[in-house]
Formats: sequence, structure tokens, C-alpha cells
Amino acid sequence: MTPTPPAGSAAYDANRLAEALSALIDAGELAPGDRLPTTADLVATYGVNKNTASKAVAKLKAAGILAGTAGGRTWVRVRPQQVRRHNLRYHREKAEALRTEEERRQYGVAEADSGLAVRELHEDVYRYEIIDGPDDVRAILNVHGDARLLCRTYTRRHAAGAGASCSTSYLPHDLVRTNPDLLDASREPWPGGTMHQLSTVGVELDRIEDRIVADMPTQDEQQLLDIPAGVPLLRIRKVSFALTGEAVEVADIPLPADRSELIYTTTLERWQCQ
Repeated sequence: MTPTPPAGSAAYDANRLAEALSALIDAGELAPGDRLPTTADLVATYGVNKNTASKAVAKLKAAGILAGTAGGRTWVRVRPQQVRRHNLRYHREKAEALRTEEERRQYGVAEADSGLAVRELHEDVYRYEIIDGPDDVRAILNVHGDARLLCRTYTRRHAAGAGASCSTSYLPHDLVRTNPDLLDASREPWPGGTMHQLSTVGVELDRIEDRIVADMPTQDEQQLLDIPAGVPLLRIRKVSFALTGEAVEVADIPLPADRSELIYTTTLERWQCQ
């Protein structure tokens, strides 16, 4: 049903129409996930022309109130889950790798970023593929010739209609194939995460580098992650190094800047007392 404008309302310009629609959303007449009336409906209901209706919708999309692609379905945006990514999570994950499976199932470092447990997620999808992989990733992992990579893609949504969070992990196939369980996506979510998985093939991590750049999302990323127009992505490339000094995992993690906080704490060695 198309919401009815206030009685006696004057002609709407794009700003006033955007304010009227926003007020309906604030009042709960249009709830998160509800489809917005079509442009034709807005024209008929509010007495505006098509261009005015389109401008009002575009304004609300840019403000993060509406979601959808141009020419397609538009809906009231589901509030995105805020992410706080702290580098101390790696210390916790390494400690968890030494615990029993029952203990490891009690805590997930990835879920700690959003404050949601896996069981609370609306969607949790894992895809495993054995591929050649991007040249830059192969170079970091020192993979050459016919050697291949295990590519793992993770896609999660905290609520129906919400934008996804996602990441892509690459591991040398020759390294992980000695444990067939590591090639089986049905075993996800793995208690203890990647550090425990690597421990099953004799790898202990020495350090992790987070390499961060910012740029604008692609059109596909903007739609999948539900990113308002003009909002950049923080692209984290996480590179994990074994005690031998070799890189054993590369993970690409795109984080929309409108919902992400990066926290890095550096523990410094104390000066010896003189």
C-alpha cells in the first residue's frame, strides 16, 4: 500500500518528498526491508513529476535510508551491523587454537567483530574452490607452476534484506591437502578458525600483516554489501606468516567505511631499568 501524504499538503519538491518518505519510515509505516512504492505510485500519490520522485529516492539512498539499484527494486534499508576490528583478535585466535574442540566452539573471533554469534546470523554461506588464483596472491604465497590455491569465500548477513559481509581466503593447496577435512566446506564454521586449521597440517603462525587501502566499491560490491553512494571501501589484505617466514594465507576483507572501525593496539617492549 502506498502511504498517504498529509491532508492539504502543498506540491512536493524533491527535498520535501524525501523528508515525507523519511518521516513515514521513522514512524514505522515503512519498516526495514519493506518495498518502497514505485516511482509511478509516488507520482500519483504526491502529485510530483517522475524526475522529482527519482531525485527524492536518490537522496534517501545517498543518505543510507533506502537501498536498491537504479531501475530496480527499492526498499527501506536494513540497518547495517557495525564492525569493530581489533588486531588483538589474532592473539586470542592463536590461544584458542590450543584448546579442545568443545572450548573452541564457545568463541569465534570473526563473530566478535560484530558482536553476533554464528547461530544469530540470517545467512552464513561458505564456498570452496581449487583455483589458479590471482597472480599477486600467488606471488605472496610463493606458489609457482601448476600449483594451485584453495579459495574460500565467506558471505554472511545479519538479517533478511541486510547487506552482506564477505571475505575471500587463499591457502596453498599443496599445504592443506594433507588434511582432507580442510578441503570440505561442510565442516564450516571451523571451531578455532584458520589458525587451528593450519595447526592440523603442522603450521604455527608467527605474525599477521594487515595491509589496508581505501577506494570506491565496484557496482557489484555496492549492491552486495549495501553501500550508499559515495561511501568508500576499506580493503584489508591479511597476510599470515608461519614461523619459517613463509606466507601461508592471504585473505581479502572489504569493509564499508560507513560501518567499520579499525582498532590497532601495539604492545611495546619495556625499557630495562637503568
